[in-house]
Amino acid sequence: MNESLLRELAPAVIGVLVRRGADFAAAEDAVQDALVEAVRGWPDDGAAPGSPDGAGGGVPVRDPKGWLVTVAWRKFLDAVRADTSRRRREELVEAEPVPDPGGALDDTLQLYFLCAHPSLTPASAVALTLRAVGGLSTRQIARAYLVPEATMAQRISRAKRTVSGVRFDQPGDVATVLRVLYLVFNEGYSGDVDLAAEAIRLTRQLAARTDHEEVTGLLALMLLHHARRPARTGPDGRLVPLAEQDRGRWDTVLITEGVELLQSALARDRLGEFQAQAAVAALHADARSAEETDWVQIVEWYDELVRLTASPVARLNRAVAVGEADGPRAGLAALAELDPGLPRHDAVAAYLHERDGDLVLAARLYAEAARSASNIPERDHLTRQAARLNARLRG
Repeated sequence: MNESLLRELAPAVIGVLVRRGADFAAAEDAVQDALVEAVRGWPDDGAAPGSPDGAGGGVPVRDPKGWLVTVAWRKFLDAVRADTSRRRREELVEAEPVPDPGGALDDTLQLYFLCAHPSLTPASAVALTLRAVGGLSTRQIARAYLVPEATMAQRISRAKRTVSGVRFDQPGDVATVLRVLYLVFNEGYSGDVDLAAEAIRLTRQLAARTDHEEVTGLLALMLLHHARRPARTGPDGRLVPLAEQDRGRWDTVLITEGVELLQSALARDRLGEFQAQAAVAALHADARSAEETDWVQIVEWYDELVRLTASPVARLNRAVAVGEADGPRAGLAALAELDPGLPRHDAVAAYLHERDGDLVLAARLYAEAARSASNIPERDHLTRQAARLNARLRG
């Protein structure tokens, strides 16, 4: 049984059921039931089992998505028939629907828009999309939001109920869709390349059908970050900081495409946050070595990003850039204006204090940053940094 295949197919199957008339919550429930049958019955090679109506005699079929759609639809019909309070809906959906013509619609992309519907708050839209489309578990989403799993489960359930009566051809907010795509990409970039690739695929499709400079900017940003992925970890799995990465391992084809997309977006003179972030990524990609990085321009782009978003994270990254452009004390002065409780604040402070020569404070801050790290590779990297400085101090 191929779990990655199931995760890829699930959102498209939900989309098919919703377009056939199922409400969102019922569609997801039916698809989950179908996935359970697939997990139990599909062979290890990932092929679907025989025809779901039993006529196949166990002969594998060549259309796993079609198998899931058929099983999920019948699960939905069974649920409708069992619910006597929904007789009217049963009359509407009892007949088998006409097959979708040619698969012309991308149901996964359509599902993104449904999950980002204006009737939802941005936080709920992101959570619902990550659950229904991104394939993340409720627990993973709860960790991302720093809330209890039960709280996130309730939020997702409420969001599902909210969009259950929404027509599937009514798109959601593009800005929310972009934030969802970027969050899914970041989940994939930090630990699951398949999610990152799926986010890029969907953003490409959105860019092809949406005349929006920020969509192009987001796609450029994803490609420029994704180009560095092969160099982000060493052979032993250790995190490799940007300054130490082997730039010969960066994907120059993706970099070239990302830069060209960014230039086309910036030429429209309607700057947005994703374009500004992509500009920073492009400046890093343009430098042949860490020493040749144009930190002055990077600071200027972070100034634009802070103006656009007032994001504390952007201000934290700006402090690092200021430290590189104007020296560590200038960076520490910029950092002093920020909330010490920000994620990665201690790590940034440790780096700047080390550059300023205060190794004792830097070592302590690296250790504190490691204790609050959000993932194991980052924690291990910060722990090694603290150990490195402590070894120097003892020597």
